[in-house]
Amino acid sequence: MATQRGVLAVRVFETDDGTPVAAAALDNINQDFRSATYWTVLGDKRFARLGYATRATIDMLTVGFEELGLHSINTWIVDGNPSVAVARKAGFQPAGRQRQCHFIDGKPHDRLCYDLLASEHEELRHARGR
Repeated sequence: MATQRGVLAVRVFETDDGTPVAAAALDNINQDFRSATYWTVLGDKRFARLGYATRATIDMLTVGFEELGLHSINTWIVDGNPSVAVARKAGFQPAGRQRQCHFIDGKPHDRLCYDLLASEHEELRHARGR
């Protein structure tokens, strides 16, 4: 229903041989505010740290900014998760912190908030192309 209402856009990303490796999405798409929240999940941990999540993230950001006309995309990551490196490689900038709002194995962890503007994504795309 969310995809039919236009508030969710999901893509599955594959390896060169067609093996599904990651799902990436823009959620809470708001065309009035021209914003959305990004998330991704890597299905098989054997593909971790091989660049698939970064490529999926960059490609999905391009969908959001170029195809959907968004101006700002945000994401969040639990402190200590290696996905922080993916967000930074994709150009996300720190936007804040929600303190101790996740309990994992009985311990509190912060939620790190990030965002990226369309103009910043465009600059990074041009820099990567050079």
